[in-house]
Amino acid sequence: MAFRTPMFYKYYAQTYRIDSTPDGGLKGTILNLQTGFFEQDQDGSSHIRELIWSTTESNIRGPFGEEKFVQETEIERNHYLSGDGPIFALYETINGINGTAFREGRRRTPQETALVRALQTRTFKMWEDEAARIDAGEPPSFTVTSRFNAGQ
Repeated sequence: MAFRTPMFYKYYAQTYRIDSTPDGGLKGTILNLQTGFFEQDQDGSSHIRELIWSTTESNIRGPFGEEKFVQETEIERNHYLSGDGPIFALYETINGINGTAFREGRRRTPQETALVRALQTRTFKMWEDEAARIDAGEPPSFTVTSRFNAGQ
């Protein structure tokens, strides 16, 4: 059976992307909530089968579109990661918008929602650019702390 890729999922708190390989197989990349970067899923075939064939698992959502994938990724990065630099300043802006709406007992306005989505798209791209710089051998341009390793 052929699958149209890429496919996007949420696997517990991590976003997951499935792509085709040149030999006709499938490979998965998963969001690492300790680093904020996507990495090749070492248990890919098992996770891919679980994602594609899941029908009732409450901890798996998808498939969904790329825009939703970006939003879900940035929600998790914002929740689990902290650090310095412009990405985290943009997360603070998002949190301020959400906090204001919450304190006022209302949903975000359409304008606020559009701004949050635009900021999420921007931070997603910034993470991709940072990963490319690191892959090219450059040092990281910012530090990251994860809720998972904050006590270590």
